[in-house]
Amino acid sequence: MSKKGTVLYRAVKAARTRQEILALAADLASAEGLEGLTIGRLAAELRMSKTGIFAHFGSKEELQLATVNRAKEVFLEQVVKPAQAKPRGLKRLQAMLTSWLEYVEHGVFRGGCFFAAASLEFDSRPGPVHDHVAALTKAWINALRDEIAHAKAQKEIAPSTLPAQLSFELHAYVQEANWAYKLYGDRSAFSRSRRAITNRINSASRERYRKFENERK
Repeated sequence: MSKKGTVLYRAVKAARTRQEILALAADLASAEGLEGLTIGRLAAELRMSKTGIFAHFGSKEELQLATVNRAKEVFLEQVVKPAQAKPRGLKRLQAMLTSWLEYVEHGVFRGGCFFAAASLEFDSRPGPVHDHVAALTKAWINALRDEIAHAKAQKEIAPSTLPAQLSFELHAYVQEANWAYKLYGDRSAFSRSRRAITNRINSASRERYRKFENERK
């Protein structure tokens, strides 16, 4: 193998190893917390040397931030990407919520929703990890709000609908299901969450039709 080929091979191998480390780190952190991540634990789980693990991350904070980014990639692939295939407005909003519930219910991470766990762990801890988790979580809430605003502009829901309020409520329904399932194993929380989401969206839609009927009278 040429020198250039050897360098490329090593780079690819290093990138693959890093992804393996981060996949495990995200799974562990979802259940045990980002603060619980240690080089020793990862090395033992992956049967690697501590030196080999440490070579990929200069500090614990760097490991935590990289783990959050890995969880973001999974969320984009499992939740965001499928929903983007739907047309904007109510259909995409419903797809976003459906994919999100499935991501939690099917145990993509052993601890449920990674960002729900990370938000709880770092909500009172200022610093780069807190800021990164907060920014990503806020981006998701804003994405829900934007689809509601689009649905409102397209007259799919009542003009009285407040996008920020409705996105807050819908976000809470999914978070409640995640909490109930992870805390005491209540799988029925997912069906209740789906019912609550459907009822709330239908309510906003019915208000639109009532207004339309009143204007016709």
